Amino acid sequence: MNRVSGSRRGFSSKRDRVEPTKGVAREALSKVPQATLIFWITKIAATTLGETGGDAVSMSMSLGYLVGTAIFGVVFLVVVAAQIRARRFHPFLYWTTIVATTTVGTTLADFADRSLGIGYAGGASILFIFLMASLAVWYWSSGSVSIDSVKTPRAEMFYWVTIMFSQTLGTALGDWTADSAGFGYLGGTFLFGGLLALTAVAYFWTKISRTALFWAAFILTRPLGAVVGDFLDKPISAGGMAMSRYSASAALAVFISALLLVFRQRAAEGSGH
Repeated sequence: MNRVSGSRRGFSSKRDRVEPTKGVAREALSKVPQATLIFWITKIAATTLGETGGDAVSMSMSLGYLVGTAIFGVVFLVVVAAQIRARRFHPFLYWTTIVATTTVGTTLADFADRSLGIGYAGGASILFIFLMASLAVWYWSSGSVSIDSVKTPRAEMFYWVTIMFSQTLGTALGDWTADSAGFGYLGGTFLFGGLLALTAVAYFWTKISRTALFWAAFILTRPLGAVVGDFLDKPISAGGMAMSRYSASAALAVFISALLLVFRQRAAEGSGH
């Protein structure tokens, strides 16, 4: 009788040890959203908000790029720490972290390109190297850069560092395309929008790695957001709409909040990226 009871206790104990492990895996996966159409719309809006918000602090408030980078850098560290410590996916926390990477990326790229005099092409080249290095080290460390592999704090750190580099690169690339390359803000919008459309076509009608296409699309949304943001707040004489950076940022924040409230975002479990 005691052996039977002990066996039952042993079975119960083993089950108790296994189930939490599965639960932890599910919780870790749930911190990264599925890459649906709403995800990409939200991402473009968030990167545009990062552009207008970053410019509002560094330019409209006249704080400068270095001070703006310091402010947003602190915000970035705080929200990333909160995101990593969270036990499950919180849409508002996740997208706040995305916006934080975009704003710090905006001011950091502007500081490097303009204040340090590196230039758009030089800044974009350096940041591209950093981005590729981040992905390479992540892959070497974890064996994958898929969003499905973001299950541990270390993988999350790589995920957010990679995103921060991609956002900073996107700012420099968007500015270079609109200004130095002469495409203008609308031309840049059509260019990066077209490249995103081609990436979507490749996703549905080719066998190119889904992970590679995800990161290609993720990176392309940032320069798209940069040129759209500049189109909204630059003077009419410069090809913009002359909107207040504060008004544009507020409108984008409301739009993103509405998307999160109306459309439920789910965890990226088994999404195949």
